[in-house]
Amino acid sequence: MSIPDHTTPSDSAPEETPAAATASADDAASSASPADALTLQAVADSALIEAGAIPAPTGAESADEQTPAGAPEPGSAPEPTTAAGTELPADGAAAAEATEGAGAEPAPGAGWTTSEQGDAAPAAADAAPAEAPAEPGEVVIEETWGRVTENGVVSVREGDQWRVVGEFPDGTPQEALDYFVRKFADLEFKVSTLEQRRTRGGASASDLRGQATRLQKDVAGATAVGDLAGLEQRLTALIEALAEATAEEAAAARAAVDAAIVERTGIVEKAEALAARDPKTVQWKQATADLADLFAAWQSHQQNGPRLPKAQAQALWKRFRDARSTVERQRRAFFAELDEVHKSARDAKNRLIERAEALAPRGEDGIPAYRTLLDEWKRSGRAGRKADDALWARFKAAGDALYQARTERDQAEQAESAPRIEARRALLEEAKVVADTKDLTEARRILTGIQRRWDEVGRIFPRDVERGLDDQMRRIEQELKQREDLDWKRNNPETKARANDLGGQLRDAIEKLQEELAAAEAQGDPRAIADAKEALEARQAWLRAIGG
Repeated sequence: MSIPDHTTPSDSAPEETPAAATASADDAASSASPADALTLQAVADSALIEAGAIPAPTGAESADEQTPAGAPEPGSAPEPTTAAGTELPADGAAAAEATEGAGAEPAPGAGWTTSEQGDAAPAAADAAPAEAPAEPGEVVIEETWGRVTENGVVSVREGDQWRVVGEFPDGTPQEALDYFVRKFADLEFKVSTLEQRRTRGGASASDLRGQATRLQKDVAGATAVGDLAGLEQRLTALIEALAEATAEEAAAARAAVDAAIVERTGIVEKAEALAARDPKTVQWKQATADLADLFAAWQSHQQNGPRLPKAQAQALWKRFRDARSTVERQRRAFFAELDEVHKSARDAKNRLIERAEALAPRGEDGIPAYRTLLDEWKRSGRAGRKADDALWARFKAAGDALYQARTERDQAEQAESAPRIEARRALLEEAKVVADTKDLTEARRILTGIQRRWDEVGRIFPRDVERGLDDQMRRIEQELKQREDLDWKRNNPETKARANDLGGQLRDAIEKLQEELAAAEAQGDPRAIADAKEALEARQAWLRAIGG
């Protein structure tokens, strides 16, 4: 009969509770044959042990030596006995107690009996392979790994020897052999499960090695029929392979711990760097955010990273906690001092506001005093953003009242100056004829009259309009003055005398050069001709420049 397949809670199947596993085993046992029910119950017990719902037995109480809970009633199935030969009580609770006391394998249900030759067989869990005891009766079934006598004594082959594993006197020989073959199948299923878990990965090699080691103890001398030596070899190979994987796992774990220590130390050092800064130069809003980020990184690393050795973890936490406390203490001290500074600035600015508001009756005349108060305001320091905004609004309102008086006066002066502005613009239009007058004396007379009337108009407001009009009149005056200076230079007697004397000299030089040019042309000397022409042209140009 094939063994039902199942997986452990760590694999793809969902974890099954002990009650659900027991119920499943009872349901399966009720619908299966008595022999199949024993196998289903053994598989369910194995699943519970793997899931950690019930403790794994040790020594004589191995998982393979536990009897399924859903055994048939007396008379409904054969009643095998173990190699220990201990008779079990009829009721279930007394049977379990008697079994524990005797150190023998529990029977599959009430009404089990012992073999007549049980005292001669070795105990199921403690016996080592030895020469088989006498097996009364003729061997009726013998296979590769097991045989059964006519009175139900079952033996397993171990090398060249046969070892008695139990009796099944009230059943057929085949049922007796099948029972112990199924016990071997349970062991083989556990070994295969461990091998598959190792192949698939995801499970800890050290945990699998521990399970394989415990299972190896259960296989040695097991009351089962099958290739027990082969199972031991498979377990030995598995343990050796897992030993190497365990070493690699341990090395990786150490490397991960070392890396985690370095990373957590980096977090601590950043916190200590924050604590070491000068509190007066720290931007506390950013520093507080940085410290919160470091603490979040610490918590994430502590929850998601590998577990650090307790001494190192506590030492690092102490450093981080101290740095964090230092930053918090400095921040509180800084803001306490800042509050005092702000309070002092608030008091000073309130006094300045009172003085500025007292200038209101003076109107425009209070502006110089207000400017003095403004200089004191700038030196009084900060009182906090919200307080500064409110205080400045009051101080500015006091100054606006003073400047409003000036604005009103300027507006009145501008209204009064409008006719004057028009009068001066008309004078500028009239002064344009000065530039067109060729007689400089007449031009000067016209401009002088315009300037006299310009001054009679009076002051103009705003001042920038007055400056613009004055600049236009000034350009007209400068143009006339330039024309007068040029005329003076031309009509100056001394200048004329010098020009006439230079002109005579140039005319004499020109006549002489003309004679030299004619002589050079007569001689046919190209170089002399070129020099004479160049000199002649230069003197003629000078003469034209002085108006000769």
